[in-house]
Amino acid sequence: MVSMLPLSLLNAAQNKPMLVELKNGETFNGHLVNCDNFMNITLREVYQTNAEGDRFWKVKECYIRGSTIKYLRVPDMLLDVVKEEQTRAREAGKSARGGTHPGGVGRGRGGARGGPTRGGRARGRGI
Repeated sequence: MVSMLPLSLLNAAQNKPMLVELKNGETFNGHLVNCDNFMNITLREVYQTNAEGDRFWKVKECYIRGSTIKYLRVPDMLLDVVKEEQTRAREAGKSARGGTHPGGVGRGRGGARGGPTRGGRARGRGI
């Protein structure tokens, strides 16, 4: 099974229709304009529905904070497209690297990256 990163899916969903339901029950149907790393999204040509489903609004554009989102629904065909893109990228990465080290871990560029240096002091601290 191929795992899919949510931000990869959202980036691929730009200019596509999507449904957003918020934690408070409101829904937004519109086309994705953009998203950021916090999953804040901007939609255009939006139909907003209140939590009870009895009131509707048409909004030209709206911004939705990612922390308020309960779920997103995107077209099924978009899932297939993103899975194929990720599989191709993974295969291209494997052939470019020449596989992994026999121990199962790729080789680094040397040094103790991110850890202390030989003297036991943290890098870049000037001590």
